[in-house]
Amino acid sequence: MLDIKYIRENKETVKKNCELRNIKCDVDRLLELDEKRRKLIVEIGELKEKKNNLNDEMKNAGDKDKIIAEGKKIKKDLDKLDPEFDKIEKEYKEILYIVPNVISPDTPIGPDEAGNKVIRKWGEIPKFDFQPKEHWELGKNLDIIDIERAVKVSGSRFSYLKGEAVLLEFALIQHALSVLTNENTLKEIIKENNLDVSDRPFIPVVPPVLIKPESMQRMARLEPREERYHTPADDLYLVGSAEHTLGAMYMDETLKEADMPLRFIGFSTAFRREAGSYGKDTKGILRVHQFDKLEMESFSLPENSLKEQDFIVAIQEYLMQSLKLSYQVVAICTGDMGGPDYRQIDIETWMPGQNRYRETNTSDLMNDYQSRRLNTKVKRKDGKTEFVHMNDATAFAIGRTLIAILENGQQSDGSVVIPEVLRKWMPGNLKIINKEIN
Repeated sequence: MLDIKYIRENKETVKKNCELRNIKCDVDRLLELDEKRRKLIVEIGELKEKKNNLNDEMKNAGDKDKIIAEGKKIKKDLDKLDPEFDKIEKEYKEILYIVPNVISPDTPIGPDEAGNKVIRKWGEIPKFDFQPKEHWELGKNLDIIDIERAVKVSGSRFSYLKGEAVLLEFALIQHALSVLTNENTLKEIIKENNLDVSDRPFIPVVPPVLIKPESMQRMARLEPREERYHTPADDLYLVGSAEHTLGAMYMDETLKEADMPLRFIGFSTAFRREAGSYGKDTKGILRVHQFDKLEMESFSLPENSLKEQDFIVAIQEYLMQSLKLSYQVVAICTGDMGGPDYRQIDIETWMPGQNRYRETNTSDLMNDYQSRRLNTKVKRKDGKTEFVHMNDATAFAIGRTLIAILENGQQSDGSVVIPEVLRKWMPGNLKIINKEIN
């Protein structure tokens, strides 16, 4: 969330930002509640101080009846003010949590995805001497993706990954971990991109996939709730990404400056209801309810967070280049980026079967928007504390990366060439060969 002091001092800027981001938020009502809330805090504080003073006076008072009567009056006043404060506080927080983050100076202004800006491209778009197939057809023919049986068992937007698709998934996981946990590889990426950042490796984590609603709310990821899977009996939500439980790890904690940047690479299954995507990408595994994902999460000093995001994007590009996949890097505009984001950069990979680029990686810089809600701070060497800055980003969204590998590696005989960098984790497998299944 934004600092309320910033909102007070920059009301019109905050209003304009809400407008640019297509977010309806009553900033005037928020500030009205803020004023009432501050007055009540003072009034309640003064009454409580009087009450404490009366308790001290009671010990040596001759006329205790007068003090008791005054104490009863204070209690009556507090009993009236406390519910009033709770009501105002509830509405105040509801609106404050809606206010989106500020935007970086280089964020494009635009109403929707049409306003996104391509920053650069890498690789040649592959050419085929045959009509390339889409991944769902390749997966079915190769017997490595089974949609029909998954629909029978679990419903639409589920799948079975089988055989080489599973081996590919775990090869991708091993490959990403070998890069992100290797200090020498990270040094190469930093040098290649002329970056001024730490080469501290990422710590691998398998985080929980269930999260408390209050933790998800403090991560600014609970809404829209219709996108989440909820277990009412335990009042827990299934995460939509590993970042949801990775980012909340240090809520209500103060980290040390010497530990910055603190970087994690988390692997988990992600769950999304895709409630707002009716009729979109209904075939295959592009937009599904359940998929596996490797997610980067970084906690950094405020002055380094933008450089940290540039480093994370460089890692994403390194991973995609290692798979020899053509892509474009895209700056996401105001109307298309998430509310908590200060700056969002996506990677869109070329999908020959669809004859278009599709999003495979996202990088979100939140600055202190999440950490303020989470109360995650860093203690500086001079003794001062401040909110850390947070980044999260996709290393590999497994399903979408599999799609890119299948569609870009397909051959005229229906087989698929496995990227060379993954073959050491798939001994003897150079291609996924077409099979006949009875």
